[in-house]
Amino acid sequence: MKKSLFLIILCSVLSCKQKVTEADISNLNGYWEIEKVELPDGEKKEYKLNETIDFFKIEANKGFRKKVMPQLDGTYLTNDIQEDIVITVKDGDATIQYKTTYASWQEEIVELTKDKLVVKNQQDLEYHYIRPVKFSVK
Repeated sequence: MKKSLFLIILCSVLSCKQKVTEADISNLNGYWEIEKVELPDGEKKEYKLNETIDFFKIEANKGFRKKVMPQLDGTYLTNDIQEDIVITVKDGDATIQYKTTYASWQEEIVELTKDKLVVKNQQDLEYHYIRPVKFSVK
């Protein structure tokens, strides 16, 4: 009895996955900067400086993601390349489905708040994003 109670508590503590609701999806809108990637073996790759930032625009669980490049004046350089997105939310689990002319794939949303985004792809790589801090040399 003690062992099974311990296992239940341990699994609850180790399970960091957030239940994502429809209301949480609006937090995805805006700019996101990759902070680190966690590999399936536990190894982490930290990102100190990012040349590109992801921009998400979602309405009614559909939208797009595109890469933008921050400029020294605080603006972003962009192009017409984007990935179309459909978000599915069911029983607290949320999935982002991406589609381009050349490929389609999906990522599971592990955590989503107004300041933090964690997604896991089909290779079990976890991407951790934060909101970028705007900078300017003006």
